[in-house]
Amino acid sequence: MSIWYYFAPVSSIVAILFVVYLILKIFKESEGEPEMRKIAEAVREGATAYLKKQYQVVSLYFLILFFILLYLALNRMLPIFVPFAFITGGFFSGLSGFIGMSIGVRSSARTTNACKRSLNAGLRIAFSSGMVMGLVVVGLALLDLAIWYFILSKVYQSLEMVSRMEKITSTMLGFGIGASSQALFARVGGGIYTKAADVGADLVGKVEAGIPEDDPRNPAVIADNVGDNVGDIAGMGADLYESYVGSIVATMALSVAAGLKENGVLLPLVIAGIGTISSIVGYFFVQAKETASQVVLLSALRRGIYLSTFLVALFSYFAVKSVLGDSYVNIYWAILSGLLVGVGIGFFTEFFTSDAYSPTRGLASTATASPATVIIEGISVGMLSTLAIVAIVACGIICSFYLSGGFNNFSLGLYGIGISAVGMLSTLGITLASDAYGPVADNAGGNAEMSHQPSYVRERTDALDALGNTTAATGKGFAIGSAALTALALIASYREEVRIVSEGKKLLDLFLLNPRLITGIFLGAMLPYAFASMIMKAVGRAAQKIVEEVRRQFREIVGLLEGKAKPDYGKAVGICTRAAQKEMIMPALMAIIVPIIVGLFLGVEGVCGLLVGALTSGFVCAVMMANSGASWDNAKKYIEKGNFGGKGSEAHKAAVIGDTVGDPFKDAAGPSLNILIKLMSMISIVFLGFILRYSLFK
Repeated sequence: MSIWYYFAPVSSIVAILFVVYLILKIFKESEGEPEMRKIAEAVREGATAYLKKQYQVVSLYFLILFFILLYLALNRMLPIFVPFAFITGGFFSGLSGFIGMSIGVRSSARTTNACKRSLNAGLRIAFSSGMVMGLVVVGLALLDLAIWYFILSKVYQSLEMVSRMEKITSTMLGFGIGASSQALFARVGGGIYTKAADVGADLVGKVEAGIPEDDPRNPAVIADNVGDNVGDIAGMGADLYESYVGSIVATMALSVAAGLKENGVLLPLVIAGIGTISSIVGYFFVQAKETASQVVLLSALRRGIYLSTFLVALFSYFAVKSVLGDSYVNIYWAILSGLLVGVGIGFFTEFFTSDAYSPTRGLASTATASPATVIIEGISVGMLSTLAIVAIVACGIICSFYLSGGFNNFSLGLYGIGISAVGMLSTLGITLASDAYGPVADNAGGNAEMSHQPSYVRERTDALDALGNTTAATGKGFAIGSAALTALALIASYREEVRIVSEGKKLLDLFLLNPRLITGIFLGAMLPYAFASMIMKAVGRAAQKIVEEVRRQFREIVGLLEGKAKPDYGKAVGICTRAAQKEMIMPALMAIIVPIIVGLFLGVEGVCGLLVGALTSGFVCAVMMANSGASWDNAKKYIEKGNFGGKGSEAHKAAVIGDTVGDPFKDAAGPSLNILIKLMSMISIVFLGFILRYSLFK
C-alpha cells in the first residue's frame, strides 16, 4: 500500500503535537500585573459562558437533524453512516473553535505584557496563538476525514470500486454538513454578539462621551473584548474548518466521475497534509523588526505565508505524480492555479483594506467632510474590490478546468476546479494564523488601555491590531474565494449525484430557458441579500439595546465618567449573549429549509438554479462586505495615528461612525455568506433522494 495512504493522518498528528508545543510556549510567558490578569479573566469567563450557551442551543439542532438523516438512511435515501458523520463533523468543528478561543483568551494579556519588551515579542505570542487556531483546524479536520475514510474503506471493501467510492463520498458529504452547520451557528451567533457590543461601545463611548476605545469606564468594553473571541476566533475558526473540509469533500465526490478511482479520493487528503507541514515550516519565518509600520508587519507575515505556498507548490508536483501517475500530471497545474488564486486574493485584499495603500487612505481623507462621505466612499471601495477578486477567481476556474484536462474530459476538468480549492486552502494552517492572531492583538490593546499601561505599549498593540484587520480581511477573502470554487464543485457533484441516486433514470434539464431553472436562479440570487439583511437587523437590534444600557449607566451611576465608580460590565455581556442566542436561529435554519422547499416545488432543476444564483450573488456580496468593513476599520485607525486631526477630531468621529457601519458587514453578514452557499449545496446533495421521491416534478 502506498505511503501516501497514511500521509494525511500522520501530518494531522504532527500538527496536533506542534499545537501542544505552542501552547506550552505561550503559557511560559507571564500575564503581567494583577490588573492585567484580572481583565483577562473577566474576558475569559464571558467568552466561555457564551460558548456553553451556544453549544446548548446548537446541540438541540444537531439532535433533530440527526434523527431526520437517520430516518432518510433507514428508508434507503442515504448511506447509513451519514447521520453519524454529520455528528462528528459538527463536533470537531465546534471543538476546533473552542480550543482556538480558549488559547486566544489566555494569550491577550501575555501579548500586552510582551509588548512592554518589544513589538516582535508581542507579535510572536499573538501569532503563536493564531497558529494554534490554524493548526487545530487543519489537524482535527484531516484526522477526522482520514479516520472516516479508513473506516468506510474497510466497511465497503466488498463492493465494486465505483460503488465503494460513491458510498464513501456520500458519507463524507454528511460530515461536511455537520461542519457547515456548526460553522454557520458559530459565525452568525458570534458575529451578532461581537458587532452588537462593538457598535454599542463605540457609538456611546467614543462618539458621544468622547472617551478612548477600550476605556474601562465604558460598560460595554468587556462585552466588546468577549465578542472579539467568540466571533473572530471561535466563529472564524469553525468557518474556515468548514471551508477546508468542504473543499476536500467536494473534490472527493468528483473523483469517480473523473475516472480517478480511489487515488482521486486520496489526493486532496495528501495535498492538505503537505500544506499542513509547510505551514509549520512557515511559522518559524514570521519575525518583525521594531518599526511599527504596516509595511514591515505585512512583510513579516508574507514571508511565512509565501514560503509555505512555495513548499506546497514544490512538493505537490511529486505527490500528483506518485498518487495519480504520469498520465494525470496535468492535475498539478490546477493545484498551482489554486495557490496563485489564493496569493492574488491576499494581495488585492491587502491593497483595498490596508492603510499602507491609497484606497483606505483616500477613504480616511473623506472623513474630513462628514460621516456620509465616509460611508459612501467605504461602500465604493468594497464594490471596486470585487472587480479584481472576482476576475482572479474567474481566471482560476478557467485555468484549473482546462489545465487539468477539461478539454478532453469534462468531469476531469470539474475535479481540477475542486482540487484547486484544496490547493488554495492547503496552507490554511498559517493563513488562518495570520487571521486569528488579530483578535488577540485587539484584546491586548484593550487590556493595555484598561490597565493603564505606558503609551508605547498601546502603540505597539495598535500596530498589531491594524495589521490584524488587514489579515482578517485576507482570511475572509480566502474563505470566500475557496467557497466559490468549492460550491462550483459541489454543484457539479450535485449533477452527478442526480444520475447516481436515480440510477440513471433522471438527468438534469439545464436548458437556460427552463422556467424552473430560471426561477431557481432568481430565488438563489435573492437569498444572500435576505440572509444578510436578517443578520444586519439582528446586529442593529442588539446594538440598540447596548447603546441604551451604556447611556443608562453613564446617566445613573454617579461618578462613572469621572472614573470614581465602576460600570456593571455583566449587564452588557448578558444582553449580547441573549441576543446572539435568539437571533442566530432563523438565518441558520434558512440554509437548511430553502433548498428542500425549492426542491419539493421546483424539482432538481429548480435546486440547481437556486445554487447557481446563490453562488453568483453571494460570492460578490461577501467580497464587497468584507472589504468595505476592513477598509472602514483601518481608515479609522489611520486617523488615530495622527492623520487628518487624529483622535478626538471631527474626522475621527466620522470615521468611527463609518467603522460601526462596517462592523456587521465584515464580521457578521459578509463572512456568513460563504458558509450559506456551501451548506445549501451539501444539503441539496444529501436530501436528493428525498427530493426525487417527493418532488412535484419527478
